[in-house]
Amino acid sequence: MAYALDERASLAKTGRAILFGSKESLRRSLRSARPKNRRLTPLEIGTTSHATPIDPDNSDGGGTGCGQACTVCVVHVVIMGCGRVGALLAGRLGNLGHSVAVIDQVATAFGRLPADFAGITVAGIGFDRETLESAGITRAGAFAAVSSGDNSNILAARVARETFGVERVVARIYDPRRAEVYQRLGIPTVATVAWTTGQILRGILPMGAHEEYRDPSGAMALAEVHVGTGWVGHRATSLEEASGARVAFITRFGSAVLPKPETVVQDGDIVHALYPVTDRENVENIFQTGPEGTS
Repeated sequence: MAYALDERASLAKTGRAILFGSKESLRRSLRSARPKNRRLTPLEIGTTSHATPIDPDNSDGGGTGCGQACTVCVVHVVIMGCGRVGALLAGRLGNLGHSVAVIDQVATAFGRLPADFAGITVAGIGFDRETLESAGITRAGAFAAVSSGDNSNILAARVARETFGVERVVARIYDPRRAEVYQRLGIPTVATVAWTTGQILRGILPMGAHEEYRDPSGAMALAEVHVGTGWVGHRATSLEEASGARVAFITRFGSAVLPKPETVVQDGDIVHALYPVTDRENVENIFQTGPEGTS
C-alpha cells in the first residue's frame, strides 16, 4: 500500500504534491463545494445492508430512518488505506453493523480485509474527489485516513471535511510535529510514533503527565498523570482541590472507574485528569508530591 507521494516534501509543498495523483488541485477541490451539516442517522441494524451506503432520504420513517425498535446509530464510514490498521478498523466497524467503504491505491491490499467483510472497496487515490464519491463520501458520517503517507492522510482529511462536510474526521500522522499542527487546526490526529514512544517511556519511567487528548483550541488537555504514593488513601476530590485539575476517570485493575465523591485513590491507580495546558507543571508537581509534600 504505497501512496505515490514524496513524504519528504515540506508542508509548504503539500498543495503541489496532490497534482501527482489527483485530477485537480486541492484549492480547486475545496472551493467546489461548501461543507454541509449532516447528522448521524439512526437506523436499525437488522435492516441495513453493509454492501450499500445508507441513504437517509430513502429510509422509512420520514428522514430519521429510525423506528421505535431502533437500538443503535448506524453510519457510513469511509476509510482511506487498507494496511493492517485500515483492514482491522474496517472489520471492526463492519462487525458493529456500520456501512464501510475502503479506499486504497493498490487493489491487492484489499486481501487484508476479513473474509466476511461485506462493505465496499474502491481502488484509487484517497484524496481524489471522484474516488471519494465512489466510496459514498457524500453520505458518510465519518472518515478515517490511515494510509502510510502523512501528506496523503492530511490532504484526504481536509477534502473530506472542507469539501464534503464530513463531521467526524481522523488522520493518522507519523510526524509528531505535523500532528500537533493539524490537531490545533481542528483535525483530530493519531501520532503513531509519538504515542508508541510515550507508552514505552511511561512503562519505564511512570512519572509526569502523558497527554492523551487536547481540545481543538489547544487550551485544555486530558492526560494520564502519575500520582505519588502520598495521595494513596486520600479522596480523589482532595486531589482535585489541591491541583485545580478534574479527575475524569481512574484506571483500576485494567478497568475504567468514574470517580464518585467518596472515591479514594488506591495504590496502582492510573489517574486521567483534565486541566488547562498552562497548568501542566503545577498539576504534575502536586500529583507527584502528595498533600503533605511527600512523594
